[in-house]
Amino acid sequence: MTPPHRTRLTFHGPLSEARADALVQRLTRHRPTTVLDIGCGSGELMLRVLATAPEATGTGIDLDSDDLARGRKAAADRGLASRARFLQESASGTTRGPADLVLCVGSSQALGDRLPEALGELRRLVTGHGRVLLGEGFWQRAPTPDELSRMWPDAAATDHPDLATLIGLAIDAGFRPEWTETASLDEWEQFESGYLADTEVWLAEYPDDPLAAQTRERADRHRARWLTYRGVLGLAYLTLVPVAAR
Repeated sequence: MTPPHRTRLTFHGPLSEARADALVQRLTRHRPTTVLDIGCGSGELMLRVLATAPEATGTGIDLDSDDLARGRKAAADRGLASRARFLQESASGTTRGPADLVLCVGSSQALGDRLPEALGELRRLVTGHGRVLLGEGFWQRAPTPDELSRMWPDAAATDHPDLATLIGLAIDAGFRPEWTETASLDEWEQFESGYLADTEVWLAEYPDDPLAAQTRERADRHRARWLTYRGVLGLAYLTLVPVAAR
């Protein structure tokens, strides 16, 4: 029996309903007509933008066929299928822009190995009077060597900047930060608990299933990692405005 997975998550990241609503209202204030979602997953945030901006069309790109299928179904269920495309393709060097609104939440690595490179791509992909929503990790404080050893494989202090450096990199890439906000501890805990909840319940109900041992090891490893970066790794939501060309 295959354990269920992620059925309790609306967003694949630490994002509350209240913050999502505020983001959508802010991002649609300038009346975007084209939306590009980099690493869209199931495209939940893009679909909410389209529902709020009835003149807009959206394109989500990702490599995960299951997530894209969920996005297409959600678009159809909400009457948005004619305005939302979900494409299975790489974002590297994409020609899908420029768009009035570019969403890149937890997906900058799809645009380049280094953050300055990814920010340069985001500047290329947004129209002159558009907006970018960048959801990007940052260190809330410098991690210790012991903490790094218990995070993801080969975790290093150079994996993320601090928040001030992150905003500085965005400015260097040709943006001004219209709005800066960061995920709360509660949002992180809601996300990480929701990510594991289905698996944990399944393990409690079927402890002797043939898949239980490997599933238990994977869940325990994930939990240990996020409890290590809890309060150390942050996620910034930056609403970025492109600086006019001179």
